[in-house]
Amino acid sequence: MKTHKTLIAVLLLAFAQLGFGQGTSEFFSKADTFFSTYVTNGRVAYKDIKANPSSLEELLKLAKDIRVSKSDAKTYQAFWINGYNLSVIKGIVDNYPIKSPLNKAGFFDKKTYDIGGQNTTLNDIENKLLRAVFPQESRFHFVLVCAGLGCPPIINSAYTPEKLESQLQQQTELALNNPNFIQVKGKRVNLSQIFEWYTGDFTQGGKNLIEYVNQYRKEKLDPKSKVGYYSYDWALNEIK
Repeated sequence: MKTHKTLIAVLLLAFAQLGFGQGTSEFFSKADTFFSTYVTNGRVAYKDIKANPSSLEELLKLAKDIRVSKSDAKTYQAFWINGYNLSVIKGIVDNYPIKSPLNKAGFFDKKTYDIGGQNTTLNDIENKLLRAVFPQESRFHFVLVCAGLGCPPIINSAYTPEKLESQLQQQTELALNNPNFIQVKGKRVNLSQIFEWYTGDFTQGGKNLIEYVNQYRKEKLDPKSKVGYYSYDWALNEIK
């Protein structure tokens, strides 16, 4: 009898893992199709999604029942990065037409989304489910897209466990080599306010902000540059 119970437990675990794998694989595949359809050059076709929201609704319905484990770091991170970006799009579409996410009160900290077995806000996905769990991973800031033009651009594909490391690296390098994102004016460097809001994420290990940015730059900044911040552009990142 004990052997039978052990066998049943093993089979149940195997079926659960199979279902988990199928669910996440389907989610990443459909998310990839969605982003490739509605994202172009870092901008989102909100008007088209509003007119035909079925693919977004299907994705979020699928994401609602998925459970990801922190122990599987790449799957966990990829799921929540996509989940954040899709939830932002959902929030915009629900209020479209709208000129900025800030035009909707509570867009980031009040509106909740039923995703990954949790009823959570955008701020909580970013700060509690990603940054707090993986505090060493500063590159999250270059892949979580808040619907404003001040954010690093959204990509037209899904983040996946298999590609996540290269995707994080590529998006960070693209942002930090972009003269509009890192603005060099003689001995002064103006950084996105992301660096002001989350300074601690970028200065771990005793680095200063210039040292952090230079890790990813082809043309290094002068270490003696004076650092400032330019105003964040909250205008909507929509395809017009």
